[in-house]
Amino acid sequence: MSLTFEQLESVTNDYFILDGGKATDIYFDTSYLLNLLLKQQKGIWKRPSGGRKVRIPLKYDGSEAGFYGRGDTLSSDKRDNVNAAYFELAHAYGNATILRLDTLENSGPQAVVELALDEIETAQMSLTKVLAGSVYDLPGSGADRLTGLRAMCHETATTAYGGIAEDDLVAEDGTKPWEGIVDSTSEGITTTVIRDMATAAKIRDGAGGKPDIGVMPEALFNILVDTLTVQQRFVNSAETAKAGFTGIEFEGKTLTPDDYCPSGWAFLLNTKYVGFAVHTKGFFTRGPWRVVEDSPEDKTMKIYFDGNIVCSNRRAHIAHSGLS
Repeated sequence: MSLTFEQLESVTNDYFILDGGKATDIYFDTSYLLNLLLKQQKGIWKRPSGGRKVRIPLKYDGSEAGFYGRGDTLSSDKRDNVNAAYFELAHAYGNATILRLDTLENSGPQAVVELALDEIETAQMSLTKVLAGSVYDLPGSGADRLTGLRAMCHETATTAYGGIAEDDLVAEDGTKPWEGIVDSTSEGITTTVIRDMATAAKIRDGAGGKPDIGVMPEALFNILVDTLTVQQRFVNSAETAKAGFTGIEFEGKTLTPDDYCPSGWAFLLNTKYVGFAVHTKGFFTRGPWRVVEDSPEDKTMKIYFDGNIVCSNRRAHIAHSGLS
């Protein structure tokens, strides 16, 4: 038995609608960062409806401000304190294909429906894994991939990120507001390392001035948990648990393991200054089922993601390589 296109569309629609959205959750179960930034939409969240690039405004200097006394002349100078980074949309897909011979080998309509659902779920999982891996890409990992966190934190002054190189923006005090931060010291991971990373990425005093999310490989995470367990200095993260992930809270930061984080690396991120831009027609949007060209009536369907990681302040985040 083979399903008609009308039946396939109906089965697919029912799959995504039923079970309280559990099918859609597959997109966000692989990586806590994808869950946090795409499902919970924490941080920067843009939904462009057109164009190849997304414009992200950023502030790299302050306005004129200060105390004044009686009769003083106040400055009305306008600082050029707003610029913008531009991020190209990346395009990814997951493929579901049902071979005609497979439908002939399955007995009864229910078996064919289950075959179709298995293919859809596999397409979802494959697409999610592609995105989760690209989250950590270096500069030059591929023009078609996400602009990853290692590109965001990269320190080569002449390498553009978001269309801007570090040397393109220099503040009045000589600092570079669009500077990436990577600590490449070879050392074991400790609470001191995490604390020093947070201090290096501090952009101001007060709430929201330091990173609030930390991700690292499970091996490094377990070392931290063992250390903190002895010291009794952490609590389990309710936020990560609610999303189905493991995590701890440490000095105002949620720390969590990520299977896709490269070995020896850890990242502290300030979610006020990082997030995703996703095209209005590319947020895990599926196409219609169709016949594969020149095939024996094999049927295929694609699921699309059109978006990218975006950042409005590079100095609010930090990466650390060489950890053990």
